[in-house]
Amino acid sequence: MIFGYVRVSTIQQNTDRQVEALTAYGVDRLLEEHLSGKDLKRPKLQQMLEALREGDIVVVTSVDRIARSAKDLLNLVDYINSQGAHFKSLDNQIDTSKDMGKFILTILAAVAELERTTILERQRQGIEIAKREGRYKGRKRKEIQNFDRVYQQWFDHKISAEQAAKLLEVSRATFYRRKIEYEHNLCNQDLSVQVSGIDKKQENSLQ
Repeated sequence: MIFGYVRVSTIQQNTDRQVEALTAYGVDRLLEEHLSGKDLKRPKLQQMLEALREGDIVVVTSVDRIARSAKDLLNLVDYINSQGAHFKSLDNQIDTSKDMGKFILTILAAVAELERTTILERQRQGIEIAKREGRYKGRKRKEIQNFDRVYQQWFDHKISAEQAAKLLEVSRATFYRRKIEYEHNLCNQDLSVQVSGIDKKQENSLQ
């Protein structure tokens, strides 16, 4: 059997090019995943690996669709080979059923990881320089519409935290973080009003 594996990081990203290429290649079974490739804990990937039998082929459009690090990629290919199956990458023209394909795969994986490491190091250095010069502002804060209204619904026990997060299109962790900030701001506002009231009373008593 020929397995085709398709992956993009988010649900918004398009898989059409990968699907078209693998369908044209003639895969028997297509597995599509919308998850980060940072590790191998992906349901469809694991499902495919468990289904492998001798003589099967795993085909991807590019090696970074199945793994993002050289270590993960080589471990995956070792496992595929141990099942008597083979791995192919169409864009990279890699075929591990041939010695040259195995050699190219090793070199390509090492170069790809070196490139990612270099990019991350440059980003880190750039951030450090920007911080020293006072130019670094960090990640842009996500604007959340209608938070006060949804918060009031949650506060009145009309909806759960999970429902509130869904209405606001944020994670539960983000909802709880913004809830704490919102409540803190409310407390500061109340305190400001109270202090202002005390000041006015003192001013009136002095007149």
